[in-house]
Amino acid sequence: MSKKEKGTEYKIKEAARKVFLEKGFTATKTRDIAEEADINLALLNYYFRSKKKLFDIIMTETLQSFFSGVISMFNDERTTLKEKVSLFANHYIDLLSENQNIAPFLINTVRENPDEYIAKIGILDKAKESFFVKQFMEGITKGDIPPINPLHFMVNLIGLVVFPFIAQPMISAISSIPEDQFLNTLQERKRLIPLWMESMLSVK
Repeated sequence: MSKKEKGTEYKIKEAARKVFLEKGFTATKTRDIAEEADINLALLNYYFRSKKKLFDIIMTETLQSFFSGVISMFNDERTTLKEKVSLFANHYIDLLSENQNIAPFLINTVRENPDEYIAKIGILDKAKESFFVKQFMEGITKGDIPPINPLHFMVNLIGLVVFPFIAQPMISAISSIPEDQFLNTLQERKRLIPLWMESMLSVK
């Protein structure tokens, strides 16, 4: 593939990423993507034969990009559990604040077909085999952590970070908080989430 062709393919994928994140698969038309990429529809069809094929590429890349940070943090042998929680909260609150469409996009799409996308990137196996889980189980053995399934801990951590972004329209409607103030409130959670998660580990 020539440099020009690679450039066109990249341009189409970035346009598709933007439109899919905003509208989802069903509401997006290939014409929407072509217009966003400023190309004609025939050229889009030349590079990507179907909307589904293009969507699968974007979805897989988005999942890999999103979860690669998790695995990197959870496998860092230099940081404690508490530090990992703080790093996770800081990184993903910033990431989701920059693009608030990512969380609902991933949740809605994976919910419709979890086996296809989750299995494709192998996130579950990577999480189970992570240094984070090893630290957690060692903490249980030493008596520093109550004997709870680390899955509960990770689900709570992810929920505390991700849920506000999914529920943002409802939260804003109920509280009448402007978007900029809502995002400032979320920044406060960088400090609070590690404290909440630490308290979870004190439950006997």
